Amino acid sequence: MPSSSSPASSSRERRSAHPWLLADRIALLDHLTRGRLIFGTGPGALPTDAYVMGIDPVDQRRRHEEALEAVLALFRGEDPVTRESDWFTMREARLQVRPYQYPHPEVAVAAMVSPSGPRLAGRYGASLLSLSMSAAAEGFAAIGNAWSVVEEQAAAAGRPAPDRSTWRVLGQLHLAPTREQAIEDCTYGLRDFANYFGGGGAGFVPLSDGGDPASVTDRDFVEQYAASGRAMIGTPDDAIAYIEKLLDQSGGFGTFLQLGHDWASPTATIESYRLFARHVIPHFKGRLSAPKASHDWAVAKKEEIFGRAGEAVVNAIKTHAAETGATRRGA
Repeated sequence: MPSSSSPASSSRERRSAHPWLLADRIALLDHLTRGRLIFGTGPGALPTDAYVMGIDPVDQRRRHEEALEAVLALFRGEDPVTRESDWFTMREARLQVRPYQYPHPEVAVAAMVSPSGPRLAGRYGASLLSLSMSAAAEGFAAIGNAWSVVEEQAAAAGRPAPDRSTWRVLGQLHLAPTREQAIEDCTYGLRDFANYFGGGGAGFVPLSDGGDPASVTDRDFVEQYAASGRAMIGTPDDAIAYIEKLLDQSGGFGTFLQLGHDWASPTATIESYRLFARHVIPHFKGRLSAPKASHDWAVAKKEEIFGRAGEAVVNAIKTHAAETGATRRGA
């Protein structure tokens, strides 16, 4: 979406990023996947991408809202849609093929720091995807503040706020049987990950002890990264505590997402996923509550139940011994 006003660049801009074409493509993809589609949208978090496409980052959030509003108007209405902005024109537009899902696929807007994502989620009834990496993060889009913005904007638009169950929160974590092992696993690639995103990505500044970063060992770097609160590197129990903190800070959300990364070797990464699936997911799904309740009940009743059972065993032995003795004496 080049920002130049020349006819050539304006033509390219309208062809490549027009909301009508986007809505049409999303509708087609919805049919191709038979409704297995979530339409995720955001203004773009990487300034480098905006630079390559000739977009002024100051315009990104405004354009995002204008495009989203137009796409939703096409999805939700039957009447022709006309819109005019400084970067696209839509005249009496409608979709020839309606989306597979009714009235349209779920729409999820991303949020990192600014209030833009939560505002759009509330204003247009979309789901929210929070990319905040830490419960300690601040700002309108931070985990502790985001949903209040959603509710405020929904009320201002005269619509009910989206259900909290549609809220997805992304976190960074790596698991191992012990914290020591988890730290050691991440010496494989965490430093490269941080340097990459610090140099040209999301603005992460590699942590150090204040001296020459080259003097910090890979292990010290991983320990500092984990201590910063930006990630959870530890055991399944640590992961449960981390997610529970996010739930407490946020007031509740529907889905926890893990960031895919290469901090650890492929083998260790798969083991992390296995530990998460075996221990963390069952904890939050409540699948361990019934077995645990049954076990606790049995322990509490141990003296009463097992004492009587032991007495029954002793009585059986005595009865058998008495009968056997009588038989032998009679013989």
